[in-house]
Amino acid sequence: MTTDRSQAGRGPRARPVRARPRDPAVGRTVEVTITGLGAAGDGLASYDDRALYIPLCLPGERVRVEITGRRGDGLAATIVEVLAPAAERAVPACRHYGECGGCDLQHLADGAAADFKAQLVVEALARRAIRVPVLPTRVSPAASRRRATLAIRRTARGVILGFNAPESARVVDIAECPVVRPRLAALVAPIRASAPGWLHAGEAADVSLTEGDGSIDMLIRATHEPSLEDREALATLAESLDLARVSWAHDRGESQPIAWRRPFRVPFGPVAVEPPPGGFLQATEHGEATLAEVVLGALPERGRLVDLFAGCGTFALRLAARGAEVRAVEGDAAAIAALGAAARGAMLAVTAERRDLDDRPLTAADLADVAGLVFDPPRTGARGQAEEIAESAVPVVVAVSCNPASFARDARILIDGGYALDSVQPVDQFRWTAHVELVAVFRRR
Repeated sequence: MTTDRSQAGRGPRARPVRARPRDPAVGRTVEVTITGLGAAGDGLASYDDRALYIPLCLPGERVRVEITGRRGDGLAATIVEVLAPAAERAVPACRHYGECGGCDLQHLADGAAADFKAQLVVEALARRAIRVPVLPTRVSPAASRRRATLAIRRTARGVILGFNAPESARVVDIAECPVVRPRLAALVAPIRASAPGWLHAGEAADVSLTEGDGSIDMLIRATHEPSLEDREALATLAESLDLARVSWAHDRGESQPIAWRRPFRVPFGPVAVEPPPGGFLQATEHGEATLAEVVLGALPERGRLVDLFAGCGTFALRLAARGAEVRAVEGDAAAIAALGAAARGAMLAVTAERRDLDDRPLTAADLADVAGLVFDPPRTGARGQAEEIAESAVPVVVAVSCNPASFARDARILIDGGYALDSVQPVDQFRWTAHVELVAVFRRR
């Protein structure tokens, strides 16, 4: 339920809000030993019988830290000095490490990072009493991210373009980014230079960049409607940078075209799709290919298949291209329209259906005579849909997830409904972060 903050505390039973007293530990400098990594990648230690959360450190390290405040029932701290570094400590790849909040695990060597992400999946499953093989993490290479959203601000001192600092609204002005593809990284300086032509003084906005099949899509989300001068400046920018599309969205509203110079397409296997501006894509081609490999390897090549939370067709179009009849269901109107258009253009047997699967999941009856199913929900997972799948007779189900916790909850529902979980494949498309995705195969017992 959403609370109207403007009305909060005005009822007759409201109590005055008292400031939380300062913790006496705050401001102290102490030496501790890191005992592990938390789910967010912070180092874990203890002080005065309380948990201590410390970014940028590794298990086994002895560190000197300053306690900066409370964090839940524990305390937060920052590193003053690493007294005894771990063998897994690596040299960060980016000059903005520690200041930029985008990649807070650059100090962790690649092999240890892959193990850490697999362990996150193991622990999430264990909390639901699920013990199955978790395969080694498949890691996307550096400089392979094909989409990124940057924050931009026009200040009195100039334009700042980059990513937010850790747990802060402050934008770190970046000069490089070793995570994204080189063509995207090369756009940072010219976009920053162009901003006075289309961004108001004092205004903040988001700039989403996506690289497709040889072209780039740019979406700006700003707080004002674009003027004629804004449009002209962006049309000039699109021409100078050879951008396929530039679009504009006022706050959270629908996007509108500013400069559409040619179609922007992304290949999903043998089928090219023209996704909506800022539309969801897997972060890397490598990660998408890994997920698709497992999905296609588990589902039959023929028969009736279902793709739930189908997006623009990452899996549905690949499955249909092999000869299956696919029912693709997605709640986002622009995404499912793009999927349907691509399927029609390729003359594939795909039924593209717009449906909010959180409010109206496909029922067990809807899934009768289905030979296989894949579902790829948002971070919150698909509890209601999983309950319906668990009641069905679908012989094989593939789950794709970007959140081990919600996946484990949904997996427990399927297992309790009579499915066996074969194994889980972690996928790391977000190097140097604690984010991990996965794909798993369930079979009806």
